[in-house]
Amino acid sequence: MDGKRYTGQLVFGLDIGTRSIVGTVGYKSGNQFVVAAQRVKEHETRAMLDGQIHDIQKVGDTIRIVKEQLEEAVGRKLSEVCIAAAGRVLKTVTTHVEYPFIGDKEVDQEDIYGLISAGVEKAYQEFLEKKEEDEIKFYCVGHSVVRYYLNGYPMGNLEGHKARTIGVDLIATFLPDDVVDGLYKAVELAGLSVSSLTLEPIAAIQLAIPERFRMLNIALLDVGAGTSDISITNDGCILAYGMIPVAGDALTEEIARHCLVDFATAEQIKRDAGEMETISYMDIMLLPQTITGEEVRRITAGLVDDMAVQAADKIKELNGDKPVSAVFVVGGGGKIPGYTDAIADKLGIARQRVALRGEEVMQQIVFEEDIKKDSLLVTPIGICLNFYEQSNNFIFVSFNDNRIKIYDNNKLNVADAAMQVQFPNDGLFPKRGKELNFTVNGKQRMARGQLGEAAIITINGEAADIHSPIHANDIIRVMESTAGEKAKMAIGDLPETTESLTVFVNEKKIEVPRFASVNGSLQSKYYEIQEGDRIEILNYYTVGQIAEFMDVVLDPHMNLYVNHMLADKNTPVYENFSVSWTLGQPFRADTSAGEIKNRDEEESDVENVDAEDADVNDTDTKDADTKDMSKEVAGIKEQEAKDADKEDVPKTESEGEPLTNGTSIQVIVNHSPITLSGKDRYIYVDVFDAIDIDLSRPRGKGIVTTLNGRKAQYMEPIASGDVIEVYWRS
Repeated sequence: MDGKRYTGQLVFGLDIGTRSIVGTVGYKSGNQFVVAAQRVKEHETRAMLDGQIHDIQKVGDTIRIVKEQLEEAVGRKLSEVCIAAAGRVLKTVTTHVEYPFIGDKEVDQEDIYGLISAGVEKAYQEFLEKKEEDEIKFYCVGHSVVRYYLNGYPMGNLEGHKARTIGVDLIATFLPDDVVDGLYKAVELAGLSVSSLTLEPIAAIQLAIPERFRMLNIALLDVGAGTSDISITNDGCILAYGMIPVAGDALTEEIARHCLVDFATAEQIKRDAGEMETISYMDIMLLPQTITGEEVRRITAGLVDDMAVQAADKIKELNGDKPVSAVFVVGGGGKIPGYTDAIADKLGIARQRVALRGEEVMQQIVFEEDIKKDSLLVTPIGICLNFYEQSNNFIFVSFNDNRIKIYDNNKLNVADAAMQVQFPNDGLFPKRGKELNFTVNGKQRMARGQLGEAAIITINGEAADIHSPIHANDIIRVMESTAGEKAKMAIGDLPETTESLTVFVNEKKIEVPRFASVNGSLQSKYYEIQEGDRIEILNYYTVGQIAEFMDVVLDPHMNLYVNHMLADKNTPVYENFSVSWTLGQPFRADTSAGEIKNRDEEESDVENVDAEDADVNDTDTKDADTKDMSKEVAGIKEQEAKDADKEDVPKTESEGEPLTNGTSIQVIVNHSPITLSGKDRYIYVDVFDAIDIDLSRPRGKGIVTTLNGRKAQYMEPIASGDVIEVYWRS
């Protein structure tokens, strides 16, 4: 065999079709692709149906014949071949997935990989839910990103952008294992190995719709013998792939039934009908017959219309239930008279926008042999051109001692193998420890756990990572990533506790840390938050807590004031409140006693005291008034005791009801609930037994006593719910 000299590497492509096998050998020369030789051989029997191999041995024999013819033509042995799988068995899933970040984050390659991985996993799960052939194993043979999203808006490239949310639309494609194995086996029988495997619709679109046209909404319709493959482009990318299970063979079968001939004779009648007015043939009864081209078109008109309806419906379905702007038709089946016009009519677009694409798309294709450029050659040449885009086939690797077959797109890495065996995605990346959930001031809050260790990955014993490339027969081992420590957080870690509370104590500014109540109990900043805790950040201190914070021991004789109003240790103190404590005036034993004043006059005098008019040095008079009040209260209590002694004598039935052990009432004294018990009835003066106030030691300019907001009489009765105030006026 004499070898010829070629300026580039020879590429051998096979279009293994339902009716015939087309072999093409060529090479690249600058921007052109040169076809050195092309040979076509039809199957002698129907070894393939609807794009799928039924008789592997016979298909392998036909491939060997084509190979030998091409070897003779180019003067070289051919050992590797590029092939394509038919759309008949192609399954696609289009999906959308989003990944949110906590706050703004700069997107890196790992984020993008994680997003795509999540999209492929979601597509695979959706595919499994829809798949009916449970006994057939499908492989994900690749995925195509349609569009990225940054914070909900379309974006060409995510890397380097700051984002709160990233998303992706993608198409994942699936093929059954037996289809791929059948193609490989038939090629091996012909003494060839597969150097590249693509999909027929991808190969066809490679040539028929160049990238510069993909900004337009165009459909490519590849009409073969058994199937019609469809691709949709728009906005610079391929949006969808599809297929309808009807093509040229359906017309041939209809002609065979009408003319009573075998399939091969019917195929010849179909071809001749487009070029001859009258066709002669021999039927199965060995009787000579004739038929006109017009009659053939009339016989097949119904099927042509049905094919057009199915194709148009599928195109609209793939294009979002609306027609495309134009349709490019390739393949032998597209030459059927009236087919392109029927497609246009069914889509509702102008007829000139549906056309066969042959010579028009082959401006950069050069033939060294005398070959007519037409639509039949688009897919075979597209298969060869795809070799330069990606050298993709199936390879075998070992993943954690499991031998797997994976579709090689010349960019395979560990992550692709992990997805093929459905290794959990979170097993590759460090896992976070258990999160901590709690509420702060009634609002849900969550703290994330710590990140654990990433997966330990080796390829052939060498350290690697998820992005490390893999090749045929590699031995991959992945030790699953670990989870980090569970989330921990103390009260002091909450941002609400970082701001202190400002109060003024004896006119000095003091900053005190904020307290927190956890599940109703006061806790310090060192308290470790537990799952489900209900946390309330308190916006006040009590006078006693402020004193404790300042290491001040409050003397029992001190007068306490909040915002210049008499207070006690439990009085709340809020932001910017003022607090003061001073020692009260001592009791003077030699102060002369005065007569007990009328209660109304006393209250009037007390209320009319003005701090600016009062003589601060007149302590004798003030002490005397206070002593009089003390004696008055003491006298009332003494009289009460005597009355109680008398009432201890049991009453007769005629004198009234027998006494009980007394009743209890609850009143509010100085904003706090107080329970009085042991008596049948209560008067105002009984409150002095339940509160901490020493009338013998004055702590202000006078005593104030109120009942439900008005001046009170010592002897007037009180009942449950009454609101009482007793304090020293400052």
